[in-house]
Amino acid sequence: MDEISFSDIAIVSCGTMSLELNYLKEEGFLNNTQILFTTPGLHQDIPELELQLIRQINKAKEKCKKVIIVYGGKFCYVNVEQPTRLMKTIIDEQGSGIAKIKATHCMDMLASQTERDQIAKEVAGGEPVWWMTPGWVKFRKDVFKGWDKSLANENFPRHTGGAVVLDGIGYMDKFMAENPEEFLEYCDWMGIPMVPYTISLDRFKSLLAEQAVILRNKDV
Repeated sequence: MDEISFSDIAIVSCGTMSLELNYLKEEGFLNNTQILFTTPGLHQDIPELELQLIRQINKAKEKCKKVIIVYGGKFCYVNVEQPTRLMKTIIDEQGSGIAKIKATHCMDMLASQTERDQIAKEVAGGEPVWWMTPGWVKFRKDVFKGWDKSLANENFPRHTGGAVVLDGIGYMDKFMAENPEEFLEYCDWMGIPMVPYTISLDRFKSLLAEQAVILRNKDV
């Protein structure tokens, strides 16, 4: 991948992806980049998601004319009261110079559908998998806010291949070593095993770089 500068581009992201974005900033890929986050798990609170997203976009645009949104599409923003109002609608309303990475949700940012199918085949024999990112582990209370054991039982056990955490930052090894009881309690609450799967962040980098190039080619 050719070196891309993000020095004049701000990023507004769901807090669930803060671990990966901060990692990329520390390693120098996101050089001098302003990164603003919304609270993790707001896909369950659409009005608050919209409120925080617009607020952070406006804050980002105070310093940068170009902004990349790190959010999925149809799975992250489902407006039941206004079905035709999409994530794209919100972004378009904020004016020029804003682009969203091309991914359906945070797991898709880290591994494509084809890659996830291959991983599921490898670790779960092709059985249905509940996909997760490290943020789904670290921010469990936000991501599963309002979920009790009965709701967990309705959702997780049908994923007979277990839960697979797409880990490109080495988070899970440290988490399991330092918090083994919390890890086991999490698995018990879900009712399925949780398996870390090591990936690279190459896809995530490519998605970010793609939008950076698009923004640069526009007259912003």
